[in-house]
Amino acid sequence: MVDPLVFDFLTQLKANNNRDWFNDNKAFFNEAKASFEQSMQQFIEIVHTIDPSVGELSPKECVFRIYRDTRFSKDKTPYKTNMGGFVAKGGRKSTLAGYYLHVEPGASMVAGGSYCPPADVLKAIRREIYNFADEYKAIIHHKTFTKVFPEMFEDKLKMAPKGFPKDFEDIELLKYKSFAPLHAAADEELTGAGAADHVRHIIQVLEPHNTFINRGIEAEEDEIII
Repeated sequence: MVDPLVFDFLTQLKANNNRDWFNDNKAFFNEAKASFEQSMQQFIEIVHTIDPSVGELSPKECVFRIYRDTRFSKDKTPYKTNMGGFVAKGGRKSTLAGYYLHVEPGASMVAGGSYCPPADVLKAIRREIYNFADEYKAIIHHKTFTKVFPEMFEDKLKMAPKGFPKDFEDIELLKYKSFAPLHAAADEELTGAGAADHVRHIIQVLEPHNTFINRGIEAEEDEIII
């Protein structure tokens, strides 16, 4: 699914993260970029087959730029040492839950859900979980789900979020700042002969989670429109 060429480029970029090397190896970058976009096309097709709600998307609408925004960062290296793309209705800038492919030597992942959403979206997600906690727990505690996604992004509030009762039985679920299941993928899981089938299985397991999350987000949007 992902050409080893992409991993080779990213490995060399990590060791030479400067503009001179990048400019000298621009043809290498363009080849790796084109290869990754082909992988993203395949990823989009897998996602769309399982979750048609994402709509018709192109790699251009989903792939993140490799150039880092260093304006507010202590790390001034100019390039990301990974390639990634986010598939959701509306593309990579969508605030809906989606599906994320991240390629980075030794740190690749297939993840998704809603990562660090804006305050209004986060509140909508929490409200959906509050109203349908048993349904959400049935999804995330299913043995297949926990096997594929043994971890969530663990950034949580210390106190109950504003607007929700502190004595809510499942208040710990509402403390999450992100609802983003993560599957760490070994490089060979994404480059081997069975890579597409492996990714397809991950997406199939993730889809009910995203459908639940998006139901809450879109219900909030409909309410605002009305």
